[in-house]
Amino acid sequence: MTPDAHDRAAGPHESAASAGAGLAAVNPYARSRRVGPFTVVEVSGEIDMASAGFVAEHLTAATTGRDRPDVLVDLRRVAFFDCSGLRVLCRAEALARQRGGRLRLVSDQPRIHRLLRAARLLGRFPPLPGLPPTPPSPQPPSLN
Repeated sequence: MTPDAHDRAAGPHESAASAGAGLAAVNPYARSRRVGPFTVVEVSGEIDMASAGFVAEHLTAATTGRDRPDVLVDLRRVAFFDCSGLRVLCRAEALARQRGGRLRLVSDQPRIHRLLRAARLLGRFPPLPGLPPTPPSPQPPSLN
């Protein structure tokens, strides 16, 4: 745990409240953005009991902000991830499913794959190696 993690463990700061358009405000561990039909939640740093709430804030906003949410959780910049992070992922994935959507992981890190395998969650969260291509926007019909 980083030296100031104890201060952050008390909970999200007021500035981390929902920031319009169904996206949570950037915090030290997560940021969200819309990419085509996807909501991408980029997670970074050490995700443990002290920081999981910051990630949960983004995942909750991403899974409840739209009908049929399509959420991509990008874990490629995560330095540490424990069962607290897995719990947050499982809850968010269940929320997405309840709303007719899905939540997928993006990770090329062997340690994340090992953790998912050890927790028997690899089938539920088969990691993608990178962000999928954004489908092209439908073009309006030509008037020619």
